[in-house]
Amino acid sequence: MCSTFCNFVAVKLSIVIPVYRAEATLERCLGSVIGQTFSDFEVILVDDGSPDGCPEMCDEWAGRDSRISVIHKQNGGLSDARNVGIERATGEYITFVDSDDYLDAETYERVMAVAEGCDMVEYPIFCHYGGRHQQLLKPGEHDYERAEDYWLEGHAYEHSYACNKVYRRELFTGVSYPVGRVFEDMATLPQLVAKARCIRTTDGGCYYYVENDEGITATATGSQLEMLLEAHIEAMRQWTDDRYYMHVLNIQLDVARLTRKAPILPQRHIAWTGSGLDFRMRMKAWALNIFGIKRLCKIHQVIRQRR
Repeated sequence: MCSTFCNFVAVKLSIVIPVYRAEATLERCLGSVIGQTFSDFEVILVDDGSPDGCPEMCDEWAGRDSRISVIHKQNGGLSDARNVGIERATGEYITFVDSDDYLDAETYERVMAVAEGCDMVEYPIFCHYGGRHQQLLKPGEHDYERAEDYWLEGHAYEHSYACNKVYRRELFTGVSYPVGRVFEDMATLPQLVAKARCIRTTDGGCYYYVENDEGITATATGSQLEMLLEAHIEAMRQWTDDRYYMHVLNIQLDVARLTRKAPILPQRHIAWTGSGLDFRMRMKAWALNIFGIKRLCKIHQVIRQRR
């Protein structure tokens, strides 16, 4: 692995951008980062062995702006690229951008303005931007001193994206993204949340998570969804309630349908009349309590086959 680095003084924010087969979107992505109204940052481009023109584009951008450095490495996947970037980061805080996404120009200025004294800040994300199911998620203005409150009351498990968050870099001490696994964000975020003493959410700024028809969320197989399920079950060892369980139950139903494997999510009795559940959740919770998780998985499989 070879790398090219600029000599940086300590910066406030390190921005790690893995790059792989992103010729069509890299200019837009980097333009939105370099054009930020906040300027106290370094950009670490991790060329993950991209076979197209991205390596040259990365070097060209580094030549234009002294805040940009480039790491050229053999292909190891998104998790490996992020881990390499984390190792090289020097900022007090660290964040991630995917090379096919982009940000509003004032995003980091607004986020870093509220980051002082916090270990993690989450800000709005426009999910599947440009697609049929695009959705703007705004977490609101909240401070959480307990990880459990952020995870359950803030429903953080529903938006466990890595990229719309800024983290104090020390949180990654002993924590890395799992190489060779998909849904790596969900596998890693609970570890970071558990270490954070203060988590703040804000409605300032916006990250555009651009729709990708070939992305993992659109093409996931049963075995890949099983990795997501396992990550959630691991998180549930620390924090859980009925609403979170019902969220994970939906994943379990899809995994059982696609893999034909017995469910691995433990059975839980749900207070289906509880106020935290919408009508659909309540009906599914009622069926879970009556039939049990194994039979519910089979019923779900039959229903989906008939559609």
